[in-house]
Amino acid sequence: MNRTIRTSIVAAAIALSGASLAYAQTNPMVGGAAMYPTKNIVENAVNSKDHTTLVAAVKAAGLVETLSGPGPFTVFAPTNAAFAKLPKGTVDTLLKPENKATLAAVLTYHVVPGTITAQDIAAKAKANMGKATYTTVQGGTLTFMKSGNGWGIMDGKGHKGKVTIANVMQSNGVIHVIDTVMMP
Repeated sequence: MNRTIRTSIVAAAIALSGASLAYAQTNPMVGGAAMYPTKNIVENAVNSKDHTTLVAAVKAAGLVETLSGPGPFTVFAPTNAAFAKLPKGTVDTLLKPENKATLAAVLTYHVVPGTITAQDIAAKAKANMGKATYTTVQGGTLTFMKSGNGWGIMDGKGHKGKVTIANVMQSNGVIHVIDTVMMP
């Protein structure tokens, strides 16, 4: 009987550790860093080598406290390479203190209230002739449409990009990595 109990405990421990490992593996790595669903958007983003420009911009715009708050938020997070595609000098100009309001508008254009997963986008697109449109915190709209095996994103000016990593779950929402800076 004692052996049966020990065997049951060991089996349960193995099953639980396997379940934890499987859950941990469902949240993708971003910028070479593990993204933990127990951390908030800012806590995870600061560890991504691919999002140093975004993190600097969030700090310069005074949005750290907001994006560390309870949310929930859906953030479409442009990579450093996405910021590098902007015209020369754009990022430096936006990061100047006198352009804080403009920078905040650009960044909040990448945030939608609530937790919106890729599955939510797919369901909304299916119900709306292949397109899903969401209103951003900034007040503009982002439109999503199927693009190859993933999702394309289009800003209000018609600029297009792609979601490169979807469903990076956070304690206060979700991040979707995108390859283009969307402009309001």
